[in-house]
Amino acid sequence: MLTVHHLGKSQSERIVWLCEELGIPYELKRYARDPVTMLAPPDYKALHPTGTAPVITDGALVLAESGAVVEYIIGKYGNGRLAPKPDHPDYAQFLFWFHFANGTLQAQMGRNMILNRLNLAADNPMLVATKARVDRSFDLIDARLREASHLAGDALTSADIMIVFSLTTMRYFLPYDLGRCPNIKSYLGRIAARPAYQRAMEKGDPGMALLLA
Repeated sequence: MLTVHHLGKSQSERIVWLCEELGIPYELKRYARDPVTMLAPPDYKALHPTGTAPVITDGALVLAESGAVVEYIIGKYGNGRLAPKPDHPDYAQFLFWFHFANGTLQAQMGRNMILNRLNLAADNPMLVATKARVDRSFDLIDARLREASHLAGDALTSADIMIVFSLTTMRYFLPYDLGRCPNIKSYLGRIAARPAYQRAMEKGDPGMALLLA
């Protein structure tokens, strides 16, 4: 049985959403963050040597890393859904945005979050440079969503599932004003209207206000 180990307010929300979009059977086990440190509890950290979310178990398999988990589930259970094939005209866009999500955007936001916690001067060169990189990434996404309804084209793919966490829940850890990104705001409105997304967020993080604007 596929089990999604979901840490509240974490990248594992992607996996819950993926399973709901695919309509596959899975067990959801929820874990709460420490209310003081906001870190994962010991039993979550013990699931995998990385100690990070997401983690899935599938029989004897224990797998971490968002991209790996998404590809595994799509490959084993997806029947070709949510990932265009190499001969599809949107394949290159799909690959770029799928890997951009964690390879660039989430990494930049994570570095910016850490620097913000160091109480550096607002004009600190490293802080200024890191914030500028985050801004450029949001601008790039906004420009793409001016051209297409979803990142890979006209249809939702797992590239969207990978990136939405950074545009929404990650902003609990690194506040970001979307006022300068009208196309991202419209895009998040389309995501919010998806029944699978609604089910996933209610199951995984019930009661959490969704940062969709």
